[in-house]
Amino acid sequence: MKKVLVLGAGLVSRPLVKYLLDHGFKLLVASRTVSKAEALIEGHPNGVALAFDITYDGAKLDDLVSQADLAISLLPYTYHVQVAEACLKFKKHMVTTSYVSDNMGKLHDRAKEAHVILLNEIGVDPGIDHMSAMKVIHHVEKSGGKIKSFRSYCGGLPAPDANNKPFGYKFSWSPRGVLMAGKNSAQYLEDGREVFIPGEELFDHYKTFNIEGVGELEGYANRNSLPYIEKYGLSHTKTMFRGTFRYPGWCKTLKKIADMGFLSDEKMEISSGLTFKDFTSRLVNLSKENLKSSLAGKLDIEEDSLVMKNLEWLGLFGDESLPPGQNNPLDILVARMLEKLAYEDGEKDMLVLYHEFMAEYADHKEKITSTLIDFGIPFGDSSMSRTVGLPAAIATRFILEGKFNFTGVIIPVIPEIYEPVLKELESLGIACKEKYYRL
Repeated sequence: MKKVLVLGAGLVSRPLVKYLLDHGFKLLVASRTVSKAEALIEGHPNGVALAFDITYDGAKLDDLVSQADLAISLLPYTYHVQVAEACLKFKKHMVTTSYVSDNMGKLHDRAKEAHVILLNEIGVDPGIDHMSAMKVIHHVEKSGGKIKSFRSYCGGLPAPDANNKPFGYKFSWSPRGVLMAGKNSAQYLEDGREVFIPGEELFDHYKTFNIEGVGELEGYANRNSLPYIEKYGLSHTKTMFRGTFRYPGWCKTLKKIADMGFLSDEKMEISSGLTFKDFTSRLVNLSKENLKSSLAGKLDIEEDSLVMKNLEWLGLFGDESLPPGQNNPLDILVARMLEKLAYEDGEKDMLVLYHEFMAEYADHKEKITSTLIDFGIPFGDSSMSRTVGLPAAIATRFILEGKFNFTGVIIPVIPEIYEPVLKELESLGIACKEKYYRL
């Protein structure tokens, strides 16, 4: 029986653990909080829950990796290379759902020498987005066409019937990760011109879309899209854009939150008993007297604007005490937003993925769309956990069954990977719908 080490027992772990147990694998689930690992296993005879904290127990990491045939890292991305090093040491395969970092990429030759696969970007974004895009790209190319424009957006959001709070958002994955992403700069190609957006201007640049079955969404750039020209083999494209979806109002509100300094993770001296009003006035350097109206003036927005209403609803001008144990603006905001923007029992989340291609053939042009709209299961798994966890679980299964005979640092952009993974996802109810429009 093949043995899989799962590092992390967070919000996206449950479908992955269940899938692998259901398919006959032995699982070691390691988490800082062992009770979380135990809850994932649910007493299954092939599951073992372990207490493990990678921040101080490197020797135990070696021991755990040496026991397994493959390690899945669902830890924060900053630890993936450490896990990969252990996998190389013991010649074990590895799977992550995160982007390939520069340091991870440097392990490619060593992974090939060790005859192991370090498969990254096999979640939803990145993951399903790559696989569904490559399916269309390769279809166009086999039909004699060339992709001239590619745009892609993805967002994890409340389902429309659960979108009942300001901000139009609720957390289905790492709250800190959501907000940290708002600090990233972005690059993309637009009509042959490279565009760079500094992190502080990210939320100034967004477009509005109407997605069938969902309604109006706004999309903004996600990190650096330019490397995907080469990764997707799109040498003829004039546009390459990868972005994030949110409900309307998110960008304007997050822009002002960033302007206020709430996305900073620099440590500050924060005395006990401080209220949100105290902290906000200190952060924006304004008196507590008439703070709301003064801040609206400083941010150059109306006091009764949607943004100010959102900030007030969040409690940033209120007399409640700051959450204990936080020492920087970002983590104070994370704690507050997680408290105010949590899903209630039985509420559904939603994953929306949308690709738009413009293809050119010898005798015509074609617009192609590929759309995935997936909903969480009330009182069950979230869509985010299914669409992130299941691709990684499926890929793990296929690696250990010998179906993927690749080595090195890999992402799922080749047919030998994406075709069987997409087919299995479709059998689980997760599939993109493609539409072709001859122009």
